[in-house]
This record gives sequence, C-alpha cells and structure tokens, in this order.
Amino acid sequence: MSQIILASASPRRAELLDQVCITYDIQSVDIDESIKPNESAEDLVQRLAIEKSQAVTNTDKPVLGSDTLGLINDHILVKPTDLDHSIKMLSDMSGNWHEILSAVAISYNGNTHVKLNRNRVLFREISQDEMIRYWKTGEPQDKAGSYAIQGIAAMFIQRIEGSYSGIMGLPLFETMQLLNDLGISNLETNE
Repeated sequence: MSQIILASASPRRAELLDQVCITYDIQSVDIDESIKPNESAEDLVQRLAIEKSQAVTNTDKPVLGSDTLGLINDHILVKPTDLDHSIKMLSDMSGNWHEILSAVAISYNGNTHVKLNRNRVLFREISQDEMIRYWKTGEPQDKAGSYAIQGIAAMFIQRIEGSYSGIMGLPLFETMQLLNDLGISNLETNE
C-alpha cells in the first residue's frame, strides 16, 4: 500500500522516492506553469510545487508536488526550443556557475507545507562542437537548462554545491523533513 501520491510523471522523481524507500502512487497533473508578472524565481518554483500538490483532490493520502528550475544571471533556464537555443544556454553556463532551485510541497488534510532547496552548479568550459554533439544525443531536448545532471551532461559538471537530488528534481532532505512531520517514515523498526 502506498504512503503518498506523487503528483508527477517524472521518472527521476519516482527513482528518488524509490531510493529512500517511500511508496507512492503516481497521479500526473497538468497546471499552468506560466510566470506571473514580477514573480521571483523562488516564488515561482514554490508556487508550482504547491499547485501541483493541491491539484490532486481525490485522495486521503498526502500529495507530494515538486518543481525545479535553473537560473543564470537572473534568467530562468527553460527547455530549449531548438539547437541554437540549447547552444545559447550551454554557452552561458560554460565555465560559469548557475543556480538550481527545487521546491517540494506536501498537501494533506487541507494543509500545505513547502520547502525550498537552493544549489549551485559549475560547468567546465564546453566547446560548441561538444554542445552540438550533446544535442544530437537527444538528452537536452526536453530538459530545462538543456541538460540532465544524471545523464551524459555529468561530464560537463566540474562542481556542485548543495543537494544532488535537489538538482535532479526532488530534494530528498526537505522531502523527508515534510514527510516525517506527517509521521511518514521510510525506515521500519523492529520494535
């Protein structure tokens, strides 16, 4: 029997919950992810996590929603529209630090709690030829910031500061804090 509902079809988030032995049912949700006027990246990522967790209403289990976005030079890193767009984002990140913000929200019994996770990623210098070859793998084409830390792009990452799971899309430390606050544990005891 599942402990929670995961309001996401992301295989990465499911893998991360599996990693910490939380059982779940998946209910994919579709919300408007448009940025509101004057909305900060921190507010946006938290609002989207909250809206995802509140979008599932036909359950008596806690609902987990999460959202992740990247920032470089105060610009949000979105999914690339084409090769040129991917090259632009990867060029901006090449040899530079960028930020990854992940928010996790749990809605249960009419209450919603959210936590924000902030990380920094340093890319090594990447040649344009590498960017093109990377694009041709197909990996960056549906990824915000045009890369996936758990995939081929790991070869570009010189250093991270923060949470690897948060960069992947579900900050496990904050997730377990929220779940433990509800009395949900991933560690069984023999008492």
